[in-house]
Amino acid sequence: MIEPDQLRANYESVRERIWSAAARSGRAPDSVTLVAVTKTWPAELVVMAYEAGMRHFGENRPEELAAKRPVVETMLGQDAGIHWHLIGTLQSRKTRLAADYADRFHALDRDKIVRRLSADLVENGRRLVTFLEVNISGESTKAGFDCREWEANATEREALRTMFVSAAEMPGLDMAGLMTMAPWDIAPDIIRSVFRRSRLLNDWLQSQLPAGPPLQLSMGMTDDFEIAIEEGATHIRVGRALFGERGG
Repeated sequence: MIEPDQLRANYESVRERIWSAAARSGRAPDSVTLVAVTKTWPAELVVMAYEAGMRHFGENRPEELAAKRPVVETMLGQDAGIHWHLIGTLQSRKTRLAADYADRFHALDRDKIVRRLSADLVENGRRLVTFLEVNISGESTKAGFDCREWEANATEREALRTMFVSAAEMPGLDMAGLMTMAPWDIAPDIIRSVFRRSRLLNDWLQSQLPAGPPLQLSMGMTDDFEIAIEEGATHIRVGRALFGERGG
């Protein structure tokens, strides 16, 4: 596991890159939330990252989040100000774990999850800030609403709008905006196009909703978060640049 001094240095480096990317796009650095992805790392690393100044942590699997959060809260206290993000696709049989342990969910992708999550949240009395996942690149390996042709395809746009509005009307769900992922190992200009089209889709969705707070946009990881910020990301999900290669 990474040493504390190295972790602090990595964190400062990532923060500087966030500030620079935000400045290039005329944005305030604090308009970007850094979600430190701690999947497969032990609770001790979360505590180390907390001590370095991080407050938002991301887990891919709800069962790992359910195991890790209580341990961290035992070590730091329940009022430490940590926000737990579930960033991976959620299976319907695991919605209760998400409802019980996540503060924000980045990968809502179908109506069945909406209904089960809402029922679980009503039962436990919690609320869950939620992003609707969209597939802009059209890759078959990626989850999310098919929006590969959203600019020209009214059916895609309407399906997205209907899903977002219906989810927002369900008890317990606070719909925040959209999430997307760019393709792996591809030219930066294609990555930028995916992120730009996602931001424009988020803007379009905003225009279809009643007046309210600006929609948020979750996109960008270690290899592309600077492009994502330049194109409008409000949440970036970074693991390797902070913690090194993945844990076991």
